[in-house]
Amino acid sequence: MVEVQVSKVQAWQKLAQQLRIDSIRCTTEAGSGHPTSSMSAADLMAVLMEKYLRYDFDSPHNPNNDRLIFSKGHAAPLLYSFYKAAGAITDEELMSLRKNGSRLEGHPVPEILPWVDVATGSLGQGLSMGTGMALVGKYLDKLPFRTWVLLGDSETAEGSVWEAFNTASFYKLDNLTAIIDMNRLGQRGPTELQWDSAEYAARARAFGWHAIEINGHDVEQIDKAFAEAQTVSGKPCVIIAKTEKGHGIALTANKDNWHGKALSKEQAEAAIKELGGENNLTVKVQKPASTNFKNEKAKGSLAAPAYTGPVATREAYGDALKALGSIRPDVVVLDAEVGNSTYSEKFRDAFPDRFFEMYIAEQQMVGAAIGMSTRGKTTFSSTFAAFLTRAYDFIRMGAVSRAKISLCGSHAGVSIGQDGPSQMALEDLAMMRAVYGSTVLYPSDAVCAYRLVEDMADLPGISYMRSTREKTPILYKADEKFPVGGSKVLRSSDKDKATLIAAGITLHESLKAYEELKAAGINVRVIDLYSIKPVDVKTLQQAAKETGLLITVEDHYPEGGIGEAVAEAFSDEKATLPRLVKLAVRIMAGSATPDELLDSAGINAKHIVNAVKKHLA
Repeated sequence: MVEVQVSKVQAWQKLAQQLRIDSIRCTTEAGSGHPTSSMSAADLMAVLMEKYLRYDFDSPHNPNNDRLIFSKGHAAPLLYSFYKAAGAITDEELMSLRKNGSRLEGHPVPEILPWVDVATGSLGQGLSMGTGMALVGKYLDKLPFRTWVLLGDSETAEGSVWEAFNTASFYKLDNLTAIIDMNRLGQRGPTELQWDSAEYAARARAFGWHAIEINGHDVEQIDKAFAEAQTVSGKPCVIIAKTEKGHGIALTANKDNWHGKALSKEQAEAAIKELGGENNLTVKVQKPASTNFKNEKAKGSLAAPAYTGPVATREAYGDALKALGSIRPDVVVLDAEVGNSTYSEKFRDAFPDRFFEMYIAEQQMVGAAIGMSTRGKTTFSSTFAAFLTRAYDFIRMGAVSRAKISLCGSHAGVSIGQDGPSQMALEDLAMMRAVYGSTVLYPSDAVCAYRLVEDMADLPGISYMRSTREKTPILYKADEKFPVGGSKVLRSSDKDKATLIAAGITLHESLKAYEELKAAGINVRVIDLYSIKPVDVKTLQQAAKETGLLITVEDHYPEGGIGEAVAEAFSDEKATLPRLVKLAVRIMAGSATPDELLDSAGINAKHIVNAVKKHLA
């Protein structure tokens, strides 16, 4: 029995050395990368892959597969060396690291690599995404997979990491194991806590986690820690592993100023010799138990809403979520403790098992949604639009992950009134338009909002809907369709001298202005630009050709909002640039009534009328 154990220890050590050597080889070949950050965690990954990970590399979409997230995404050379040892990639492909056209980018990216669930590299995000996966496994699909998240010690200074610690504890995610690679050195010197594993453990325990402190280069201690983690019930587990950055060679072990630096060819040759020489070990990673599990599909279509009097679009958002939940078992909703304002509580009350309260932790909310989406869930996350700015890096990385998530931001613009500027989203359209592949929607009545939520459930990438706090009149019949990329021409004639383009609260102000202008003998066109991205190029270009003057009106700062979305419709070199006037919020608003603020910002009916008359004079 002892001989077998000794043999196993030696095998783990040999595998770990191979992972280190391959991390050096591929980064030296690339001329860049992070070999020393990879070398510190090699022993941890060697034991994990040989004994504890359950993963079918031939079937990465097997729902029973364990999930492995490298939150310290810069340790990608280790991950790719791991894949080589598992037989998933060849040595030739490993040596293509960071080269143009290679699947092995500087930080891991899904889609091009089927074994990667989420993009990492912007530190502090992997654990939040891991909680989303663990929530699905424990509460929704009830599957036996475990989620393993490798964190760097530097990234534990990120508040988002502790948002994830808090959420994982609250939801008792005993199927989640975090591994902190405590290698002491960050990019420019020592980390905040260096090798103070007791302090890491105290913080983790304060959040309700089971904490284990080990020597991260002692494979027997690693083995025992992983075994213990799997026996913990009712709480998540964190393994705090004391390691050396650049471990294994004298040149880099625990040496500063080696972060993100590849070894020269001569240094690499010496290092490989010091580590025992190249190996090509292949590990047969254990596969998970087979399963017949499949995500349930939709069970019909949504009934038409029966709205009569004025309804806030934020309330229609809640109505649509509830209706979607009744026909789509894959729909999951998250909120940041404002469900009674975003109206996501309507879904919560109807489907409590598929609603997850993230409390006031917007980064965690978006991260968990991204993690859930990798497990086949259609997620909707909501909060005040202003507070989504806190989660913007998660949203940006969600796009890099090719994640499919839907977001709703309520309480947008100065029209929210007396709450004041801290609550007023005036940047959100610009923020969301800038996200790669995003869809940005801005309904002006409840019918439109309801139908757009229905569409969002099947949109690819990151989709965002801006909802309005105030109740607004119903503009459309229940059976109206709102194709993404479209718009609605609400008022028009062959005598129109200008076109008013708006969405949300300012569309209703534009309709008031239309009536006043019509009474004065001035004909204008009114367009509901409910799709901000993609924008309705054809309709806008036609309006410019036929009326000559476009006036955009928005409850948003002028940078990046509706005005600039309209201008983009004329960016084609063949398009004729129209006269474009942008009415937008150009003040720092304070507390006042919605009507007072719309007037102060110059975006109410009075100012629209004045702008039309001024520019037609």
